[in-house]
Amino acid sequence: MQTRVLGRSGLEVSALGLGCMGLSFGYGPATDRKDAVALIRAAHARGVTFFDTAEAYGPGINEEVVGEALAPVRDEVVIATKFGFRNGVPTDGLDSRPERIRQVADEALMRLRTDRIDLFYQHRVDPNVPIEDVAGTVKDLIQAGKVKHFGLSEAGTDSIRRAHAVQPVTALQSEYSMWWREPEGEILPLLEELGIGFVPFSPLGKGFLTGKIAADTSFGDQDFRRTVPRFAPEALEANQVVADVVRATAGAKGVTPAQVALGWLLAQRPWIVPIPGTTKLHRLEENLGGAEVILTPEDLAHLEAALSAVEVQGDRYAAAHQTFINR
Repeated sequence: MQTRVLGRSGLEVSALGLGCMGLSFGYGPATDRKDAVALIRAAHARGVTFFDTAEAYGPGINEEVVGEALAPVRDEVVIATKFGFRNGVPTDGLDSRPERIRQVADEALMRLRTDRIDLFYQHRVDPNVPIEDVAGTVKDLIQAGKVKHFGLSEAGTDSIRRAHAVQPVTALQSEYSMWWREPEGEILPLLEELGIGFVPFSPLGKGFLTGKIAADTSFGDQDFRRTVPRFAPEALEANQVVADVVRATAGAKGVTPAQVALGWLLAQRPWIVPIPGTTKLHRLEENLGGAEVILTPEDLAHLEAALSAVEVQGDRYAAAHQTFINR
């Protein structure tokens, strides 16, 4: 596995990380703990050194699983976690008060079985707490040795600039993929200017870009996609052209659609590190193969032309989940 450095921070990680959320939260019943630990360890054995979790995934359960899995190799990996939701529950609302950030850090250290958090993200910008106070609190945690690097998730350009002025931001984590390209407008140029790395979540479009989801696909009661407008049957039918473009390129290159989607992201900037997630070993191995996909300038130009001709249908979050929208 090749490595990349997140911006100008010096934080070196595997070119692809592992998003661990789905092992405990969001897509259905939690994976059996033993199986989840085994999958995380399998990722490390295959060269992954960057693992992403959060207090909100469970809450707390995902951090415990990640901590157990990585304890034997703690000094060989980079662990990212997040603060920012009241009680660690997204539906309870936002909470980035300094005292809450400090509490989350201490609890995360225990659950992760570690003495430092390598990358500590604000999960979502809290409009009730000045971003300068958030950055200052994390700066204090860094000076105390509890945190190594500061990150933001789904933050807008103003928040990024203001936070970075107080404590340098190592990475921004936001959604970015072939069917959600909004970061290309203002975010990527700003990150390049400031020397901040970019960690795309949902790099496979929450499964859509793998080609395994169609208009008649049904989602389980615990799968949050059942409430997402972009996954409504009519939107899936309209958006199928995006998956078709990816599938055609994959067929021409003898790889899978997931590998093309990840290879495309890696080709956008050298400081981009996607974090695909999965619960299955064969999907993990498939995803990691995306780091080996070489898309030529001609491939990228063809994909750009095809994708630019598509107007993706459907919002990426339900109206009730405004805490997930950029600020």
